[in-house]
Amino acid sequence: MIAHRLLNDRGQTLPIYIWLTGILLFAAFAFFAFAQAASARNGAQSAADAAALAAAQDARDELMDRLGAAVGEDQGWLDWLDGEIPADAGAAAAAQELAAENDSALQGGVQQVVSNGYPGYRADIQTNYTVGDSIIPGTEGMQAKAHAVAVIQPRCDFDPDADPEKPVELNCDGEIVNIDPEDFDPDDLPDASVLFSVHLAE
Repeated sequence: MIAHRLLNDRGQTLPIYIWLTGILLFAAFAFFAFAQAASARNGAQSAADAAALAAAQDARDELMDRLGAAVGEDQGWLDWLDGEIPADAGAAAAAQELAAENDSALQGGVQQVVSNGYPGYRADIQTNYTVGDSIIPGTEGMQAKAHAVAVIQPRCDFDPDADPEKPVELNCDGEIVNIDPEDFDPDDLPDASVLFSVHLAE
């Protein structure tokens, strides 16, 4: 009698065990699918960050070239210290290169934007790779997307009444830079990071 009852209990437990095992396996596969999606999303965000930063850094280099050419030649050279991006800055190529290095592609190039009062670039990215096969239908063809904005922030203050034809002292977050338009060599300019910082805004 007791043996018969034990066999009965064992027979009832087996379906429950199989059912619980199936639930656990499904949960594991679902978790893996979400992890795949999160990994693709993180990859897309990294690519977007890199592309936006590359665009802003390229534009900063252009700013430095324009500033170096203007000192001593153009009385409006101090205006370049505001960090305004030249309309013809070729930042898109730099952004596309960084996107490609991260196995992604720019969507519609890069856009000039203003964020928190600073000029910059927005990069919209789509990965070249997909999320991959999973238990969730459609993920095998799904590509991750992300966007990022990087800005150029001027770091230098100077006397608003400064004469652009005479020596000007710049205070760049505590680092003093002296520029004399009458005795100026573009190679005398400090590193671009001294005059302008580039950072992600969103």
